Amino acid sequence: MDLLPALQTLYRRLTAEMRSKYDRRVALGDLLTDRWEIARSYGFGAGSSCYDNVLILGDVRVGENTWIGPNCVLDGSGAPLVIGDWCSISAGVQIYTHDTVRRSISMGADPIDKAPVSIGSGVYIGPNTVVAKGVSIGDKAVVGALSLVNGDITAGSRAWGSPARLQP
Repeated sequence: MDLLPALQTLYRRLTAEMRSKYDRRVALGDLLTDRWEIARSYGFGAGSSCYDNVLILGDVRVGENTWIGPNCVLDGSGAPLVIGDWCSISAGVQIYTHDTVRRSISMGADPIDKAPVSIGSGVYIGPNTVVAKGVSIGDKAVVGALSLVNGDITAGSRAWGSPARLQP
């Protein structure tokens, strides 16, 4: 039995159904899985969703009703990464709890630097933003697209840029 033609037919049907219902095209994994089930499988809070193509490493904790967009990196491999309730982590966001800068430039003599990241509840992080190790983002903060967050963002603040700076 040749499975490839059957799989190709299934793929075309699922793609057409997704376009018909939601006017979007997603990766094969997202056609075959449920974003809410993926989030539940990682132990994320009730009502949270996560695309199949999100890279999740280490200790990542996500609260309730949080949306993790496509193509994100949630890297809790250095220390815990905690994201609160009702957050929007937009497409392409990368959040890290470690970096290898000192290890690399010391030719392996220095260790990998690690620090936890905490993102409060009601936070919006815009597309393609990078959040560095050790950062804390307070409740109801907004981080604009394409930002580099390498310092803390206080609750209720608006910040964007590279590096991200608080806005009036």
